[in-house]
Amino acid sequence: MQKMSKKNLLIVDDTEINIEVLLNTLNEDYTVRVAVDGLSALRSVNQNLPDLVLLDVVMPGMDGFEVCRRLKENSDTKDIPVIFLTSLCTPSNEGKGLALGAADYISMPFNPELIKARIRNHLDLKAHRDSLEELVKQRTHELEQTKDATIASMAILAEYRDCETGKHIQRTRCYVECLAKELSLIYPDVLTPETIDLLCQSTPLHDIGKVGIPDSILFKPGKLSDAEFSEIKRHTLIGSEAIKKTKMFLGTNSFLNLAQEIAEFHHERWDGSGYPHGLKGDEIPLSGRIVALCDVYDALISRRPYKPPFTHEEAVKIITIGDERTKPEHFSPVITDAFRKVHPEFKRIAARFKDNV
Repeated sequence: MQKMSKKNLLIVDDTEINIEVLLNTLNEDYTVRVAVDGLSALRSVNQNLPDLVLLDVVMPGMDGFEVCRRLKENSDTKDIPVIFLTSLCTPSNEGKGLALGAADYISMPFNPELIKARIRNHLDLKAHRDSLEELVKQRTHELEQTKDATIASMAILAEYRDCETGKHIQRTRCYVECLAKELSLIYPDVLTPETIDLLCQSTPLHDIGKVGIPDSILFKPGKLSDAEFSEIKRHTLIGSEAIKKTKMFLGTNSFLNLAQEIAEFHHERWDGSGYPHGLKGDEIPLSGRIVALCDVYDALISRRPYKPPFTHEEAVKIITIGDERTKPEHFSPVITDAFRKVHPEFKRIAARFKDNV
């Protein structure tokens, strides 16, 4: 069996007899280092992090309270247990030391067995705390993987039933990331890096409601009739309802909230001419407004049974100036302005994920 390495202790004291007694008490069970003043103690800690610090209060120059304060303010050293071991043992000083974050406060002269027991207990507590923190990190990682797998599996289902071009989902996700990063300069509190990441993950679910549309309509090679188009419009509500039912198992703070917004609102238009609710302006969630423009851009540059693909330049002109079907007022002016700045990246994305036709 491999022998466990000894824990590393740092004694900080300027009194020779105290150091000698502590070394005799602890050397057998621990690797012990010594510092005789506050500054050398901090240098020693920075060079090699100890598992625990035994700290005197009264020392030349920087006292023990200041050493403890600095250790606890540093993210690299704040979790190291500090035990004050001092002859300065008034209740006020003990309270001050504990308030600074010390794990314990022991008065001199000390009982060697008591010191050994206190050190062992605090090292065990730290090991237990570290184990719990590692477990929390592991569980958080597992939950993140579960979230990613849930979204990915739903996106795969949506892609299987997507009558549009094969790489539409990949392109739209990249467009959304590009546009959202530009818009984060305007909406920094809303479009945080975490929200943008979730927005990109959720975008592939924007057309998941098409799983509920009949094949005869979804895969019709020609132009849809008015009745058929009305049926197609239902995919926004079908998708929203499907995600809503999934969310029931995950609670109100579900990571699928954005996905539901996108599925339901990505065909709403800024001027109120969209569907399914005819919302106007800021009534439309920001996620829906972003995906709306990206979805239209990709539809314009993609081949359809009823039209050839437009060039990037033509698509930009249609979105920003308009044509007989698409009007600038369909999109949030703020989002259109952001698109004007980043549209060259849209062109690069489209080229990178070009359909094999």
